Amino acid sequence: MAQAKRPVSPHLQVYRWSVTMASSILHRATGVALGAGTLLLAWWLLAAATSDEAYALVQLCMGSVLGQVVMLGFVWALTYHLFNGLRHLVWDMGYGFELKTAQISGWVALVGSGAVTLVLAFVCGGAS
Repeated sequence: MAQAKRPVSPHLQVYRWSVTMASSILHRATGVALGAGTLLLAWWLLAAATSDEAYALVQLCMGSVLGQVVMLGFVWALTYHLFNGLRHLVWDMGYGFELKTAQISGWVALVGSGAVTLVLAFVCGGAS
């Protein structure tokens, strides 16, 4: 049986990257990262409720360089998802669909989340 020739849909390699495309992908990725980070939060809460030894283990892991990088990534994912979620809320109200506005709001979400993450890391970093 002969195969019918069907058009092949272009993929990411074909399209020119834009901030709107990247923000869509990042929004999905940060949603997944927030799910994983929530598991770490649950681990921390369970350890705090269980014993001093369990809590000390979590503190040791999260206090390590790798743990700090993971926590910084979690905070960035949270702030980016928040900023981009607000962007989507504005879209749900019917505003911001113009190409230039969508590009600017994408950059605001990206740069704003990075700035807020750095401020939080600086302010909260001294507490540990």
